[in-house]
This record gives sequence, structure tokens and C-alpha cells, in this order.
Amino acid sequence: MAASAAFTSPLAGELAEDVLERLVRYARIDTQGEHRAAARPSTPKQLDLSRLLVDELLELGLEDARLTGDSNVFASLPGAEGAPVLGLIAHVDTTPDVTGAGVSPIVHRAWDGSAIRLPGDPRQVLDPERLPELAARVGHDLVTSDGTTLLGADDKAGIAEIMSAVSYLVRHPERPRAPLRVAFTVDEEVGRGAEDFDLEEFGADVAYTLDGSGLGELEVETFSASSIRVTIRGLSVHPGTAKGKLVNAVKLAAQLIDALPADRLSPETTEGREGYVHPHRVAGNAEETVVDFIARDHDDALLAQHVALLRGLVDEAAAREPRAAFDVEVRDSYRNMRPHIERHPRVVEAALEAIRRAGVEPKLAITRGGTDGAVLSARGLPTPNVFTGGQEYHSVREWASVQDMAAAAATIVHLAEVWAEPA
Repeated sequence: MAASAAFTSPLAGELAEDVLERLVRYARIDTQGEHRAAARPSTPKQLDLSRLLVDELLELGLEDARLTGDSNVFASLPGAEGAPVLGLIAHVDTTPDVTGAGVSPIVHRAWDGSAIRLPGDPRQVLDPERLPELAARVGHDLVTSDGTTLLGADDKAGIAEIMSAVSYLVRHPERPRAPLRVAFTVDEEVGRGAEDFDLEEFGADVAYTLDGSGLGELEVETFSASSIRVTIRGLSVHPGTAKGKLVNAVKLAAQLIDALPADRLSPETTEGREGYVHPHRVAGNAEETVVDFIARDHDDALLAQHVALLRGLVDEAAAREPRAAFDVEVRDSYRNMRPHIERHPRVVEAALEAIRRAGVEPKLAITRGGTDGAVLSARGLPTPNVFTGGQEYHSVREWASVQDMAAAAATIVHLAEVWAEPA
């Protein structure tokens, strides 16, 4: 077998196997969340991983590690006196959109560049000709699922990297480091990860989420986001006697979705800073059907226009079929963190320096999504998002590079180092 690709630094090479072992182990724990559940966490199984992480942190010597009343894992690692307190954050939940039960991680050592057919579902193929990020990682050790589930690198890669870095810092007390606060949240994927986050108890001066993707990226800008639920109430009648009576909510929902622009304002037709309106869940019957949409944009004014567009389409549908009832509920999820991050230039400069020390050329990036950091930044804790090495998130074709994950773990160690140094 060919040798695996080189790591970005000796430290990354030292951390790699621990990061890999942790990702594989954490990925097997089902932590899938649920949209619009009233409970917190939205699914109790998320706490299976949270409790395990508390136990592992205690074993590492972080004596205050605990599961808080609002379902966050908090823990501390002392550091240089007088240095800013550095927060490290990742989330335990995985997306509700793709199953996370029965994950079977596969490690592809020293990948040779050929297409990867996932054995659980041979229709699922990772083709480097269609995936430029994958094509750039010939020789890397890759982790995938078997093609029947997501992998869960979003955000278990981030968790593994934080845990590996903390373990390393515990074993190497001679390395300069800032005091650390570690947090693992629930329900980030349903927009509630920072809902009850106690900033005062957390006690960090600056923080970073480990929830990004591509090697070397530091995300300082997120979407602003709203979720919109449209409830359509029709009239169900036995189909044998339905002529002139039936008002089919399912058909009305289909017509509403079909009225969305076909060539713009959708995830499949946009990129960069372009926003979208995305129907992601439909449930119901002829009597009542619910359609859940998410609206996203990096510009708050444009986001408001997207929501207004959907409201207008609902009004038009209601006018066409006055016998039906249409209800629209809009919830704000989070706002672009960029203006909050811009007020704290050192939080960006320190991360870029830490990435360099990990042997990677850093690059500022935007994310076409959101993070716990967007909410926390708006609440006063500047929290950019650091890469993890995972790719193709929210998909059965999700994959991660061990070399990139190791670089992220090394970046965390260097972050602790940088924040221990004078400003």
C-alpha cells in the first residue's frame, strides 16, 4: 500500500490517530436532532454522547466537567494567569435530514484517487471528477460512512479535534496555553444550539466553534436565517363523493412549492453570498399539510425580501383557493456574525496565526449556513468558525480527511498558545 499523505506539521502527525479513533467512536453514537420539537434537547439520545464526553473529560483531569441543566457540556483547563480565557465549542447533534442511526465508519487508508463506491448503497459514489476537494486529497486517509447514513463529521470531527487537543495539552503542561473553556452543545442543527447557553457561567473572553469544513478556512461570516412554516388546511372528503367538495391540502402545498423560482433562490442554483428559499420538509394529508421552509441570506434586507416573496406566494395561493386556510409562521434563527466579529480583530488575527503554525495557509471564508458562533457573537462573545476537515455535510456521501482533521486539532493547540502570548 502506498504511504499516506504527509501531515501539515509534526504536531498534526502526532495527533492524527487519536483524532481518527475519536471520530470513528463518536460517529457510531446516534445523536440525530429533530426539527421544531418542543423539548430540549429535541431528542434525548443526543445526551448519550454528551455524557460520554463528560466522563472522558473527567478522566483527562478536567475536574469541573459536567452536563449543565440546559444540556451543554462545560469543562475547564487552567492556563497562563492573566491570559484571556479561550472557549472551544462544538455540537453533538447531527442533522434531522439524513439518518444517523447505525453509522458504520470506513477508513480508506492512503486513498489512491479512484472513485469510492460506498458498500452499503453502491449507488453512492464519491467521484473525484465531480468533487474537486476530494480530488485534491489523493494519498490522504479518508473516512466515510457505508453510504446508508451520514458520517456525522458535522460536528463529531470538531468534537474529536477539541478532545484530542485538550488531551495533548493535559499531557504537555510545559506548553504555554491560555485558560480553556470547553463546551459541547445540543440542537445546533435545528438552530437552537446556543438557545440557553449561559455566557456568564462559560466565562470565556473569546471563543471558536470547530464546525467548518475546508482545510485552513476561518469563517467570519454566516448566513442570516429564518424558518417559515406554512400550514394549509383543506377539506377531506371521501374520494368517491368528492366532486366539487374536496379541497386537497397536499395539492395546494405542491402548487405553492412549484411557484418558487425555478432558476434562482434555491440551494441548487446559488453559491457564495446568494441567498435562497428552500422547502425542506412536507408532511400531511388532504385535510392538512405542513410545509417547512428555510430562508437564508448574508444580507438581512435581502433575507426579509425572501420571506416577503414566500408570503406573497402564499397570499396568491389563498386567493386561488378561498375555501382553504393558509397560516404562515416565521421564526428568526440567527443573524450574520460578521459585524460582531469585525469589532474584535484580534480574534481573527490569532486564529490565522494558529492556522499558520499548524503548517497551513489560512484563508478567510464565509459559510452558507450558520453556527452556534453566530448567536454567541451577537450576544457579545466573538466566536468565528474554524475548519474541521469534513466535507459534503448532511449527506450519505459525507467524508473527512484524517490529515485535515489532524491539522485542525493542531490549530487548537496553537490557538491556546497564541492566546497565552502578549497581544
